[in-house]
Order: sequence, then C-alpha cells, then structure tokens
Amino acid sequence: MGIVANSRKSLGLIFRVRLPFHSAALTLTSSYYSTLTHSSSTSRVNVVETPYQFLQSVRDQCKARAFRNLDHALHLFDTMLHMRPLPSIMDFTQLLGAIARMKYYSEVITLIKQMESLGISPDDYTLSTLINCFCHLNRVDFGFSVLARILKLGYQPDCITLNTLVKGLCLQGNLAGAARLVVEMEKKGYKPDVITYGTVINSLCKIGETGEAVRLLRKMEEENFELDVVLYSTIIDSLCGFCRVGRPHAAVELFRKMQAYGQHPDPQTYAILLDGLCKNKHFDEAMTLFQEMEDKKLDCDIVIYNILINGLCNAGKLTTARELFYSLPTKGLQPNVPTYNIMIKGLCQEGLIDEASKLLEKMDENGCSPNDRTYNTIIQGLLQHNETSKAMELVKIMFGKGFSANATIASMLVDLLSANPGDKALQELLQ
Repeated sequence: MGIVANSRKSLGLIFRVRLPFHSAALTLTSSYYSTLTHSSSTSRVNVVETPYQFLQSVRDQCKARAFRNLDHALHLFDTMLHMRPLPSIMDFTQLLGAIARMKYYSEVITLIKQMESLGISPDDYTLSTLINCFCHLNRVDFGFSVLARILKLGYQPDCITLNTLVKGLCLQGNLAGAARLVVEMEKKGYKPDVITYGTVINSLCKIGETGEAVRLLRKMEEENFELDVVLYSTIIDSLCGFCRVGRPHAAVELFRKMQAYGQHPDPQTYAILLDGLCKNKHFDEAMTLFQEMEDKKLDCDIVIYNILINGLCNAGKLTTARELFYSLPTKGLQPNVPTYNIMIKGLCQEGLIDEASKLLEKMDENGCSPNDRTYNTIIQGLLQHNETSKAMELVKIMFGKGFSANATIASMLVDLLSANPGDKALQELLQ
C-alpha cells in the first residue's frame, strides 16, 4: 500500500471543495414542512410529512432509480443533514449511491466530507461508494487510500469493492496492476467472480490482447463459472476486430464452443461475427451463419442485412447483393440510409451509374433522405465515369442541403478546374 501514503495529501485537497448549495437550518420534530420537486418541472407540491414518511420517500426514489436532477438530490441530502435525530448511515449511503449513478462523482466526494465534518461516520458501504467515485475520476490511487481506511476500521471489503478497483485500474490501462490485484484477492480468500474476470477480459480485448482474454475465458470455463452471452460476444468482437492478424476462424470456433456450453447467441452476437467474416471475405461461412439465423427464426433486422449486402458488394458479388436488397420488403423490412448508401456505392464501383442514379431518386421518393455520404458517393462515381454535368447538378443540390464535399470529391473538383480553367460555373461552385 505504498501508494496510500502518497495519496493522503491530495485526498485532503479534493475534500476541501465546498458544497454547491446552502441551506437554512431546519428544526425537525414529529412533522415539518418540506417542498418536494416532482418529475414535472412545472409542478411543485407542498406537503407536510413525518420524518419517517420523508425518509421512506427518499428510499423509494433511490430504489426506483428515479433521480434525474442533481439539485433535487442535494436538497434532500441537505434536509437529511438537519434532521434530528439524524437518519441512519444507510439512508445517507443510498442517496450518495443515487447521486453517483447520475455520474456526479465529485459531488459525492464533497458530500461525504461534509457528513464527516458533522460527525457522521461512513460505514464500509459508504466508503465503497467513495472508492467507486475516485475510480471513475481516474484516481485509483485515492481509491486504494480509502481501501486502506476500510481495512484499518476492521471492515472486510467485498467483491464489489475490489471489482471497482480492478475496473479502475483497467480504465487507466494498468492491466498488470489489475492482474496483481486479482491474484492478491485470491490469496486473501476473495474468489473473483464473473464481473472481476469480465472486466479484465473486456480490457484485454480493447488493447488487442485477445489471446490472453481467451485463456482467461478457458480458466473460467474450467472453474465452472456461469458465463453469459455478453462475455463471449466481447471476445468474438475482439477476434473479429483483430482479424488483421488472422483470427476469424478462432472467432467462429469460440462461437461454436459458446453454443456447446449452452449459451444462445443473440442477434448482436451474430451481427458481430457476420461483420467480421464479411470483412475478411469468408462469405460462405457468413451465409451459413445467416441461414442459421433464419432457421432459428431470430430477428434479422436491417443491420444484419446491411452487413451482408456491404460484404457482398465489397467482394464484387453485386448480383447477390442486389437480390438481397430488393428482397427486403418481402421480409417486412425497409432499406434505411446506410442500406441505400451501400447499394449506391456497390453500383458505382461496378460502373452502373444510371442504376445508382435511379436508386438515389427512389431513395428520396421513399422518404429516406440522402445524407452527405450518399451524395459524395454518387458524385465520385459520376466524375470517375466522366458524367461531369450530372455530377455538378448533384454538387449544387448537396451544397444547397448544407452538406460538404469530402476530401476525395474536393480534390477531383480541383483537378477538373485545372483541366478546365475557363469553366465559370465550376469556379463559382468552388468559391
């Protein structure tokens, strides 16, 4: 815990932040007057309630995760500070947790210091909330200072507290530190749970250490952890994302093993794997996977079809892509902007400019407004096939809609002007 001693001075600095609100002292007996702000900003209801009713209301709001407004939560906290007798530390901690869930981490730190200045001692749950806030503020060192305090007070940190520190280290990119903490947890009798390993696996995948992630997954399987779809999907996504180093087959293998362990992939898992296979030109496997989805009557939404159509277009399989595109209405689906953009790009790549232009018109007629990518794609296709006048008309429409030419189109237009320096229409367009 060498890091603990170095953190204490800085910890004191954070605690010197003043509360962002002030409150008149309230004398609370068996009943008192309170103004509570409800979900509607226009409705303020004055109610007279007992301290018990007030605290029960606060508990209910915390349990329902109903807080959306920091000022409202701070008003309740301030009211609680002035109640006599004081509410239990559990009530304070519940409200602090609700504020932390709204991501006001600095405010929680300030409020805990305010409590302590009034002689309200935090318990282990309060201190765990404090650790969580420090970790989210990228100050895991302060989190370890609080852990030392928990141990000094004779509390035993639970897995949630330790998982928070593991996550904090991972967010900092300190995977070695996270791994050491997991080992220390095991030595001291804390058995890492699915969340512990899942946090480390997710971080390993983000930095491309997929092999280590798979090894950790194997360890979890051997120790009979209850693995879920999300964990498998994370690694499959990483294997597909890092297919540049030749891992698509490993992704498929893990996908099949996931099914063998009784986990049923959801549409998102299929989408991740389909995208990876298509991008790496494994179309036979992709189509087999797609057929499997249809056989299982899984929800194949437009995202799934966009992945397949895009993969087919990029592989030059335009006929199959076109058939799939025009079959969408029969499946109860309508093309969206990305679908049209994919098909227009595929048609332009094959030199089918007229068909691409007709698809652009159809897109507009169907109430699917073209975006900047749509216009840039078809303008590039027109210019590459010397359809200059049509391209210029679309450039005017694109600019009229507030869209800009991308770097490729801008370069092509400059080249066109260089070849035709006397073209006043082009000069005006480029001004």
